[in-house]
Amino acid sequence: MQWIIKLDESLARASMFCGWVACVAMLLMAGNVFYDVVARYAFSEVSIGMQEMEWHLYSVVFLLGIPYALRTDGHVRVDVFYARWGSKAQAWVNLAGALLFVIPFAYLIGIYGYDFALDSYNMGEGSGDPGGLPHRWLIKTVIPLSAFFIAIAGLNMATYALRVMTGEKQYEGEQSGGGLA
Repeated sequence: MQWIIKLDESLARASMFCGWVACVAMLLMAGNVFYDVVARYAFSEVSIGMQEMEWHLYSVVFLLGIPYALRTDGHVRVDVFYARWGSKAQAWVNLAGALLFVIPFAYLIGIYGYDFALDSYNMGEGSGDPGGLPHRWLIKTVIPLSAFFIAIAGLNMATYALRVMTGEKQYEGEQSGGGLA
């Protein structure tokens, strides 16, 4: 049982790291948007590269925010029944959801995302706009990377559910369906 605790905590750290990266990317994106707005309206200057950087950073926020949301139970779920169930029933739902949906979904995204990023790298894909960012494969590489971390978050959902089933942990806010403890 001790190995499940150590595995669960290690997997949780990986997902929390993704949340930290997503947070930093969000702050950088906010600064980038601020710069773009000031440059455009105060100085009539436009940078295609900075505009493209906005959606690159947004991609990082979104793709690496998913594993964090799964870890903190911040993802969308229909709580009509789930919120009324006890911790062990919730753990069974989370275990089944992780093993039947999250991990296979991450596998598919990883396989197709890897090919997508590899094709972009092999053809040296860059921005089609003059002044745009040159290495588009870099941002496309975040897709399979995100899939890897989503799979880790799914495995973390499973290990945490096992800890709840054994009585070692409990979900917070059992009546409200709240986040992980």
